[in-house]
Amino acid sequence: SALADSAATEGAKARAMSLLPSDDYDTVLLRQTKTDDAKRLINRKGYPSFTAPESVVAAADRAYKGAVLSPRELLDIAALFRSARAVLDYINTDRAFTTSLDEIFLRLIPNRTLEDRISRAIISEDFIADEASPELADIRRKIRNANNKIKETLQSYIGGARLKYLQENLVTMRNGRYVVPVKAEYKNEMKGLVHDTSSSGATLFVEPMAVVDANNELKSLNSAEQHEIERILSELSAECAENCSIISLNYHNITELAFVFACATLAITMKAEKPIIKKERDLDLKKARHPLIPRDKVVPIDVAIGGEFNTLIITGPNTGGKTVTLKTMGLLALMAQSGLQIPALDTSSVGIFDEILVDIGDEQSIEASLSTFSSHMVNVVGILESVGEKSLVLFD
Repeated sequence: SALADSAATEGAKARAMSLLPSDDYDTVLLRQTKTDDAKRLINRKGYPSFTAPESVVAAADRAYKGAVLSPRELLDIAALFRSARAVLDYINTDRAFTTSLDEIFLRLIPNRTLEDRISRAIISEDFIADEASPELADIRRKIRNANNKIKETLQSYIGGARLKYLQENLVTMRNGRYVVPVKAEYKNEMKGLVHDTSSSGATLFVEPMAVVDANNELKSLNSAEQHEIERILSELSAECAENCSIISLNYHNITELAFVFACATLAITMKAEKPIIKKERDLDLKKARHPLIPRDKVVPIDVAIGGEFNTLIITGPNTGGKTVTLKTMGLLALMAQSGLQIPALDTSSVGIFDEILVDIGDEQSIEASLSTFSSHMVNVVGILESVGEKSLVLFD
């Protein structure tokens, strides 16, 4: 959960929540190296800006199959390309050292042309810009002129001698056409088309004959505007279809980087360090802290097992820290094998265990509960039956 909270994108958060330890030495070593390299980059350059909306891969795939994407989907794709460009600039600027992440960074493929085309055309998911095409700009200019022409004509209907015919001194719209609210008793005095009636029947919404042609033209222009917007979205969607594989590639690589930088962020937050990873079954923790206990309350511990001995018995009074020690050993081993740095000195070492078997509970006294004790015995027997040469077993 803490790792997911450190992640910048939804895809990276999902990866954090599904993270599992590895029992392969080379895999663990590479994970640790990536986390440490991300930490070095943060300390040198600060944080890159990751944006990778989860919808982009499915949207690009739909575009590839011929679908017209929504403005929101197109804006998300533009944001992905913008992020790819920014992240690539991040690694290429002031490159003081090489890292294990360079290969992932350099897989990113910006497309400034498509990014800018989408950004210029779509102001928001609810509005397409006039600059999206010369045709759209021309249609909207004609719409403004038609609106002004209708409003000027209707000014004579909401003032002067005709004012007494109106329920209110205003122009409104019904079914996409400009109308005026006429009192029912004057319906024969106002020549035009009736488009609606108020719920009381006292008001008729009439389109005066003088603006019928202009309203027809306006409706035609509005239809033309929608067709042009559909054409623009279709054209942009087709360009996204051509970049389908690149969009997918950028998404997965940005997600990978965002996840690794989340691992580094967590390390910085908990003041963790990269442990020494060993092939041998070995665990040597120095000044180790339980990762979930606040720093001002946790007591650092030194604990080791492996090498000259393979069994360690921890004794002491109640509330003396035995259980916390066991949990710290297990958690830090799991963190290390998952590629996370651990809250301990960087001279600490962690071996690669193929399984970590645990039986920890608080009510283990026979006097307290025979059934509880029995359940622990069942767990212990099960653990002893499956334990292997590279198992870490923790009994409390």
